[in-house]
Amino acid sequence: MQSYVRRTALALAATALTVTSLVGCGALDKALDCANTAATIAGSVDRLQQAVSNAANDPLASQQALNDIDRELKSLGDKTDNADLSKAVKDLGTGVDNVRKAIDGGDATPDLTPITSAASEIGKVCTP
Repeated sequence: MQSYVRRTALALAATALTVTSLVGCGALDKALDCANTAATIAGSVDRLQQAVSNAANDPLASQQALNDIDRELKSLGDKTDNADLSKAVKDLGTGVDNVRKAIDGGDATPDLTPITSAASEIGKVCTP
């Protein structure tokens, strides 16, 4: 069993070295930053969904979740020059703006579909 684990670890290390040499450290770091940010955005979208479902109990939680997504989008937008990712970031930003307006207008159950769709697209684009 230990031999299998050692071979697997060596294979993973070799793959990592190969990817790094083929892609370059800068590109790999950028892809990993994108993937990490996408995961963070996914977590914020989950928190937003929970906050909207509990809006009567904690109305400020939705605003905080929207603020978190805005901050993460800015960070991700600053790191990319990928057209697909830029479009997904823009779509998510538009969705966040629309949900924010709906909540400010008194809508206790705004449509989160555009947000979840755009966050899913960011996840796809950022998968290394």
